[in-house]
Amino acid sequence: MMNDFIKILDKNGLVFAFLVVGVIMYLSYYVSKKLTKSKIPGAAIAISVGLVIAYFGGEKGVASIPAFSGMALLGGSMLRDFSIVSTALGASFHEIKKTGWVGFIVLVLGTVVAFLVGGSIGYAMGYIDAKSFATIGAGACTFIVGPVTGSALGATSDVIAISIAIGVIKSILVTIATPFVAKRLGIDNPQTAMVFGGLIGSTSGVSAGLAATDVKLVPYGALTATFHTAMGCLLCPSILYFIVQLFLP
Repeated sequence: MMNDFIKILDKNGLVFAFLVVGVIMYLSYYVSKKLTKSKIPGAAIAISVGLVIAYFGGEKGVASIPAFSGMALLGGSMLRDFSIVSTALGASFHEIKKTGWVGFIVLVLGTVVAFLVGGSIGYAMGYIDAKSFATIGAGACTFIVGPVTGSALGATSDVIAISIAIGVIKSILVTIATPFVAKRLGIDNPQTAMVFGGLIGSTSGVSAGLAATDVKLVPYGALTATFHTAMGCLLCPSILYFIVQLFLP
């Protein structure tokens, strides 16, 4: 009986995945309202629950369990990228123009700072050659920029894996921390959300963090965070790598 039930869930994995996520979201917002008086956003609680569940999952997370196989598609790159791109539909071009040159400057600044911090961490771990420094530094921009840079430079597989790991850790930290620091940083309007997204990068982390702060800010933060990834893919394997080569073998 149980095996038949699991087979049904496996065949309708995506539908069941939506159901599970919906239940988690409902319960999280209920707990937020009843226990914390909405001081901790429901989305932040839901994200934390998801991270805990993923931690106790198998090699592929909770999708390793047959009944939850649909999570692999729901949480996969296709739907993730579709969600990120679709958020731009909610952005106002009038609000975007208000950011002006500040938006471009924070994009460059955010990319360079993340690159240097990530590369320095890799250097401290013993990866002292230019390719490794650039690859791990690129991973600190986003977990997409890392492997793109590593592949372009011919970095080893372990270095590329580290670059992905550091990008994922950054995404998780941004997701959890954003709701708690948003008010102190003044992230309460489209312009500051765009500056935040461009400076921090990590589209998934920024989107999730802003969703837990104010859903209306998500399109703006996601928009510049996406450009941050593009900027990283452009600068890290080229200009920034050539600069690193001047100081490292």
